[in-house]
Amino acid sequence: MLNKVDYKTQATALKLPSKMIVDGVQVAALSGKTFATLNPATGEVLAELPAASAADVDKAVTAARYAFEDGRWSKLAPANRKKVLLKLASVIEENALELALMESLDSGKTISDCTSIDVPEAINSLRWHAEAVDKIYDQVSPANDSSLGLVVREPIGVVGIVLPWNFPLLMLAWKIGPALAAGCTIVVKPAEETSLTTLRVAELALDAGLPPGVFNVLTGDGPEVGEPIGRHPQIDAVSFTGSTDTGRRFLKYSSESNLKEVVLEMGGKNPCIVMDDVPDLHAVASHIANGAFWNMGQNCSAISRLFVHKDVKDRLLKKLTEVARTWTVGDPLDPDTRVGPLVSTTHFEKVSAYLEGDGKVVVGGKVFNGTTIEPTIMEFDRHDSKHVREEIFGPILSVIAVNSLAEAVSLANQTEYGLAASVFTADGTRALRAARAIKAGTVTVNCYGEGDAATPFGGYKQSGFGGRDKSLQAHDQYCQTKTLWIDLCNSNEGF
Repeated sequence: MLNKVDYKTQATALKLPSKMIVDGVQVAALSGKTFATLNPATGEVLAELPAASAADVDKAVTAARYAFEDGRWSKLAPANRKKVLLKLASVIEENALELALMESLDSGKTISDCTSIDVPEAINSLRWHAEAVDKIYDQVSPANDSSLGLVVREPIGVVGIVLPWNFPLLMLAWKIGPALAAGCTIVVKPAEETSLTTLRVAELALDAGLPPGVFNVLTGDGPEVGEPIGRHPQIDAVSFTGSTDTGRRFLKYSSESNLKEVVLEMGGKNPCIVMDDVPDLHAVASHIANGAFWNMGQNCSAISRLFVHKDVKDRLLKKLTEVARTWTVGDPLDPDTRVGPLVSTTHFEKVSAYLEGDGKVVVGGKVFNGTTIEPTIMEFDRHDSKHVREEIFGPILSVIAVNSLAEAVSLANQTEYGLAASVFTADGTRALRAARAIKAGTVTVNCYGEGDAATPFGGYKQSGFGGRDKSLQAHDQYCQTKTLWIDLCNSNEGF
């Protein structure tokens, strides 16, 4: 186990990426412009990265299109694609510490999360999708005796991938795993706040044997890079994770260009329901704290609203207070730190504004260095408070007492979002009925989480559109389905 001094020493020695990857080559922006990526914990400049524009998007898409059409990847045997993707996962594993340090420096995520969750889960995701490459079968339709109907899958083509800043490496793996497994070529735009690990993985992909032009990365902002990706006529599909407002724009870009396929994973205002029959309130409190405060609450599936039965509310809040105080605020490179800075000063200002309002602060509420907010729990009497309605995307949990499970489910569904939810009760039937009644893409029972690599992730309502990340379902969005209908009667044979 490394300590804080070890991590800081290793971080100082890092060689950070400073170029984009287009057609297998490290390149600057055609304009020569750059932008600074900052360390949220210190405000220091980590690197100057290329500020791409529509011209760079066109160059990258041209390379991706050429690589797709000549079949260097799309027509490779599935077993051979699998071999390269498994090699990529192994190369990432060999460079796990380097990537974890980059992720922590660039995003403010704690090094303990980066080393124990983000990097290992990214590797696992790539391996899972790689292993699926030669195990997804096409179909034969139930045709008549004189015909044969084949239903085959083909890679959709060039895919634009637009990433969020909260889980840069893990969301990259969730998307490139199935996209590359299907045989697509990709143009990736990481968030401008957190571009380093995506650039490094693209470099490692070349080392692993991925052909030039298959995996391209452009850095820059939304208007200059994201929108041109969304509008480009030679991009066949876009997969986006981020805010609901930005997701709407990608639907507009598609409608105004070539009607490319669009898959969106967006915001959440995720409820947690706790009933009066739970046997272990401390265990429940630990799950809730993890759901609310992990990654500083900068998680689209974070527990943001807690509906707790009035008969156990005070006891649960006491346990939650105890647990929240164990979430240590500090330097992200200290392995004992559980809460680091928010990703940017702009986001800090947005989130810290929610510390004011009509709620009662149960625990927390303090800010540090203009970057960090300690885990905070606020109790409300009304469901129409902005804290209870709006996505905060920070370590602030809103609590409301309820009289029954029916009331809790009703309040849980009173949101424009529908990404995730949790239900805690000792009654299995009540848990399943509540889970079925809640309008969300993932509902956990007596725990907090998002399932595993084999379970789809995405949302109802304004939390999702067009498909799912993770699981075999993620492969569908990167494929076209084609019917081959064969006439078996055009023959002089007598059978």
